[in-house]
Amino acid sequence: MTIYALSSGPGISGIAVIRVSGPETKIVIEKITKEQIPKPRIATLRKLNKINTNDLIDEAIIIWFPGPDSYTGEDMAEFHVHGSRAVIDAVHSSISKVKNCRFAEPGEFTKLAFQNGKINILKAESIADLISSETEIQRQQAIKIMSGKSSEKFNMWREKLLKTLSNVEAKIDFPEENLPENILKEIKNTSKKIKDEIKKLLDDQKVGERIREGFKIAIVGPTNAGKSSLLNYLSKRDVAIVSEIAGTTRDVIETHLNIDGLPVIISDTAGIRESKDEIEKKGIKLALKSAEKADLNIVIIEPKSVDFTGFLNDLVNEKAIFVLNKSDLGVENLNPNLKKLNPILISLKNEKNIEELISAIKIKLKNKFITSDDILITRERHRQHLEQCVQNLENFENKNNVEDFDKAAEDLRLATRHLGVIVGKVDVEEILGSIFNDFCIGK
Repeated sequence: MTIYALSSGPGISGIAVIRVSGPETKIVIEKITKEQIPKPRIATLRKLNKINTNDLIDEAIIIWFPGPDSYTGEDMAEFHVHGSRAVIDAVHSSISKVKNCRFAEPGEFTKLAFQNGKINILKAESIADLISSETEIQRQQAIKIMSGKSSEKFNMWREKLLKTLSNVEAKIDFPEENLPENILKEIKNTSKKIKDEIKKLLDDQKVGERIREGFKIAIVGPTNAGKSSLLNYLSKRDVAIVSEIAGTTRDVIETHLNIDGLPVIISDTAGIRESKDEIEKKGIKLALKSAEKADLNIVIIEPKSVDFTGFLNDLVNEKAIFVLNKSDLGVENLNPNLKKLNPILISLKNEKNIEELISAIKIKLKNKFITSDDILITRERHRQHLEQCVQNLENFENKNNVEDFDKAAEDLRLATRHLGVIVGKVDVEEILGSIFNDFCIGK
């Protein structure tokens, strides 16, 4: 079956790219151009006609990629047409009239690339991440994974475990034969070394997932300190309702922002104070929960904040940035408890020192989370399989008796399988759908 779809973004554009892949690609080119196949990988100007008619659709650039040296591993072509909806629909309609041609499903081109051995699952996922990247750091991370270093590392671990497994199985199959003592020692050392390396990788504060999904920042503090105003300022739009009435914000309001290339999810929370109002109390509870789950807390206060015991005192920790708003009202008689926190003095009303706050946010996130490592865990799926791999290796290490060798072999088998699932070295049909459905149609 041959598939086709718009590969570029929807909407009106100067150029739109329509991709075709499959055994009928040559026929599609010949029928729609009424000419011979162009030379491979050379952009060629051709007139496109409605199939079985002489009606001109457009003049377009055609690039012909014969398989297996193509993105999908099959015969493939790209039609670079003028990007109007009418032109795109006319080309799609013409291709559909060719026998054994159908519209592609989401991610099907990349799925074909995986199935034909052009890429592994890690690279497929990184392509999806690159397409959906909104910030510079997300783009950089996707490129890192596409480089293949993570795949190389996981495959190296897997191959070493396979070799170790073969030695264990040799002992099971030929129990009368004594394996050299150095081999048995090497088996244990290899297993332990790989286990320790994986555990070190897992101890990463989930940096890869945070970059991919966005760092969570909670704006917390007393009522009327300026939390909603700060959210609106950072968002450059009115996301939250601002009022002088204490307790206006009752629920958690979230917005996605790009702060100097860093993807962040900022939450505005209910003002923290003692309250008898049941609804407000629930809002305060949600605020404290958001602060607990956040990667960074912006604790915003104002000069009149004097009660720094109880709720607010719990927010004094290493993941907090303290901000004193309304500094234009004067800070000469500032409470000593507040002075000790060395807050950033800002005035949202006068837009004073906001850039200093943004800079502090960037530094805090980069110092804590950003890494130069090329090997990253970017999905919970990867993390779960690596954790299971560690568990299986620990189970293996705890089996030292000869009679337990068959069980030990199974532990190694499972550990190897979990590494294989990450890169697609085993039967992974059950996870393909969830991975490739995240793609756009033409990818």
